[in-house]
Amino acid sequence: MNNLKKMLKKHSGRSSGGMVTVRGQGGRHKRYYREIDFKRDKFGMIGEVVGIEYDPNRNVDIALIKYTDGEFRYILAPKDLAIGDKIVSAEKAEIKIGNTMKLKNIAIGTLVHNVELVAGRGGQLGRSAGVGLQILARIGGFAHLKLPSSEVRMVTLESLATVGVLGNEDMKQRVIGKAGRSRHMGIKPIVRGVAQDPDSHPHGGGEGRSGIGRKRPMTKYGKPAVGKTRNKRKSTSKYILKRRKP
Repeated sequence: MNNLKKMLKKHSGRSSGGMVTVRGQGGRHKRYYREIDFKRDKFGMIGEVVGIEYDPNRNVDIALIKYTDGEFRYILAPKDLAIGDKIVSAEKAEIKIGNTMKLKNIAIGTLVHNVELVAGRGGQLGRSAGVGLQILARIGGFAHLKLPSSEVRMVTLESLATVGVLGNEDMKQRVIGKAGRSRHMGIKPIVRGVAQDPDSHPHGGGEGRSGIGRKRPMTKYGKPAVGKTRNKRKSTSKYILKRRKP
């Protein structure tokens, strides 16, 4: 299984030219990246769960699958998936935890994860711990999915989805405990905007403990930071039936 792991290079938020392009990232502990099978494209081949593992690169556990042809792959581990369970990916299969199939063949009301936005591209929706997307309806070639944020989005019925809710939902209750643990995770301390000077942040400046001095909170680059910040001209907006709660 060594071919499923490779060293994850550190970038510390810097570009190839050494400029900071992502604030708040710094040195972290050495870690390996696990190749995850988001496409689930071994159609019709039975896979057996041979292990449930921790992945330092995501908040959900991963499952090691051994297929009948001897190949090993990692997938995101749904809740209640156990070692020895059998899973399959097919256009139409039994609605069972871990099985992957097209949305047009999954019953309405089923909770799914690792959903493709574009058929064949691989799962992009529902990949975090404790997440499950509910199928509300199938209308005009699209499935209506309710996301954990309460957003309702249309996804083509030809897209693949995996049955079940992702596990490790208790991750949301974790307590970091100390600054050093954040540093090991590659997270640097973030200085509040109001504590900076006005050249460094729109919230900066003022005498004493002054507020942000703006009608609404802004990012370091002067863009709105709260409320409806989605680009109104975004091409995928037509697929959103109900906006998420702000």
